[in-house]
Amino acid sequence: MQKEWIDTIQKKYADALLTDCIPFWLKNGMDSVHNGIFTCLDRKGTLYGTDKSVWFQGRSAWIFAHLCNQYGIQPEWKDAAYSCLDFIVHHCIDPKDKRMYFTVTADGKPLRKRRYYFSETFYIIAAAEAGKAFGDQRMLDQAYTYFQFLMDIYHDPAKDPYKITPKYYQETRPTKSLAFPMIMLNVTHILQECDPDHIDLYAAAAKELTADIMRYSYNSEYKVLFETTGKDGEFLPSIPAGRTVNPGHSMEAAWFLLRQAQMTQDADLAKKAELIFNTSLELGWDKEFGGVYSFIDILGFPPEQLEHDMKLWWPVTEALIASLLFYEQTGNELYLDWFKKVDQYAFSRFADPEFGEWYGYLHRDGTPTLPPCKGNLFKGPFHIPRMLITVERCLDRLALRDS
Repeated sequence: MQKEWIDTIQKKYADALLTDCIPFWLKNGMDSVHNGIFTCLDRKGTLYGTDKSVWFQGRSAWIFAHLCNQYGIQPEWKDAAYSCLDFIVHHCIDPKDKRMYFTVTADGKPLRKRRYYFSETFYIIAAAEAGKAFGDQRMLDQAYTYFQFLMDIYHDPAKDPYKITPKYYQETRPTKSLAFPMIMLNVTHILQECDPDHIDLYAAAAKELTADIMRYSYNSEYKVLFETTGKDGEFLPSIPAGRTVNPGHSMEAAWFLLRQAQMTQDADLAKKAELIFNTSLELGWDKEFGGVYSFIDILGFPPEQLEHDMKLWWPVTEALIASLLFYEQTGNELYLDWFKKVDQYAFSRFADPEFGEWYGYLHRDGTPTLPPCKGNLFKGPFHIPRMLITVERCLDRLALRDS
């Protein structure tokens, strides 16, 4: 790899992170009245909705704390991290059962609570990252406590204190989902980096979660990760949900599995992760217009998701991360070629040089939906800055390796 190319592309990603993406959210998103962050922003960064995503209180806090761990503590990053963390602690935890809400009002009154515990997972990584960045043992203790709480629920859903009818009647059709073990695997990796005092607990959980992903979600015939499978991991070809592949999730899980393989020196797992990434990107890449499809039916039937052929911001970020990490792992130029191809598409279609940050949603042909948005309850400062940080740091390692 030529040093000149690395220097150029590394500067591109550092600039996109530090002079475009992060300033956009610090300027337009932070709530100076009640703390926390707003994410419903239009193209120019104007606030169009004041309800707050609890996911993004945790995700944003993690990003700002992670920036401090990667590039050094900046007061505005630290303040933003604690603004979001304090908002969670004071407003986003249901005192009845310690589960977290999904959305709240601007001043923190509860609006909606979901059966899924993703709000909690993002709080865990935020608290852990802040604990490491700022030497805050209180935050590390919170991360440790909530991690144990979620793993208890993962092992036995009956222990969930939030009693609600499940999404599907398991007596009729028992299923397994990729989302829970996949996200929790990433949580364990961040905890191992940030809270070494409990590393054995987190490493054991990572091993268990990896085994569950490969047992229940990985299909050796199709070489993909299915979003939903039968209770023993069986393929469910008679229902659309059982045939669904989410290429973005699958590529994201692939680089989580690669990280697990590197941490445990598991060459076989690394190979399987590589295979999952290859298949997912080949299936997901739109060969006519470019970009990554949102959903694929593995048998070629019409996907049930109406947005299946739209191009969303986050799957391309996962393709960028995974392609460069697999290039770093293998040295295979195929992955570098993919990185360059996805990079060209992402920055020419999603990036908005006029007003900053990235569009969230494109039509299949790559044109933004109208009116274009920069954020909502599902899009905020997470996938894009995480990608920019991960790619920039990976390029830094490649530059050192090639020097």
